[in-house]
Amino acid sequence: MSRSVWKGPFVDGYLLKKAEKSRASGRNEIIKIWARRSTILPQFVGLTFGVYNGQKFLPVLVTENMVGHKFGEFSPTRHFAGHTASGGGDKAAERK
Repeated sequence: MSRSVWKGPFVDGYLLKKAEKSRASGRNEIIKIWARRSTILPQFVGLTFGVYNGQKFLPVLVTENMVGHKFGEFSPTRHFAGHTASGGGDKAAERK
């Protein structure tokens, strides 16, 4: 279910402060954040955020197309290593 329009997008307060501070400094540093639930605003376009995925901070460069999405969408938390070959079944029979 999406958020009510009259409430506006949810953004953690400290995130706005960090973005403004980064813009004022002029340096393109990675801004470390844990707020995966926060919505990406137009003020964040062009900034690089390090979004925490539970193990490390993944760099996310915000573009125009990302506005309105959540930071967590661009930092996957699960790593699929693939299916194991030792499962038996038909492939084992084909090798013999």
